[in-house]
Amino acid sequence: MVRVTEDLEIVDGELSFATSRSSGPGGQNVNKVNTRVTLLFDLEESASLSAQQRALLRHRLPGRINKEGVLRVVSQRHRTQLANRDAAVERFVELVRAALTEAPERISVTPPDQANERRLEAKRRRSRVKRERSVGVDTED
Repeated sequence: MVRVTEDLEIVDGELSFATSRSSGPGGQNVNKVNTRVTLLFDLEESASLSAQQRALLRHRLPGRINKEGVLRVVSQRHRTQLANRDAAVERFVELVRAALTEAPERISVTPPDQANERRLEAKRRRSRVKRERSVGVDTED
């Protein structure tokens, strides 16, 4: 079981992994061992997700979901397949958790009058400094 949120757990059987040769670190090993791991999660076939969760994921992660509705996460940072597998699962959990989290409603706030007056006074001061610079310039040399 992969725990995404308090009320969402995804069964390990719904995640599939594919391995391939990595372009990352590995030295001489890089040409012989398949250390890159691609995690595949079929949104459409998942029994763990509700219809609303599927729609949210499709809407918020369009670049990671292909036409068949499969979400892909790739990891090739580490030298071992197991470490890359763990990293891919961790990244998958972060992505799904972030996509399913509702953004807090923004509260519009007007700045206080004093803050506005301070800003305008700073602009006046700066304008005065620049104006005084240009007035006293001598071009005779």
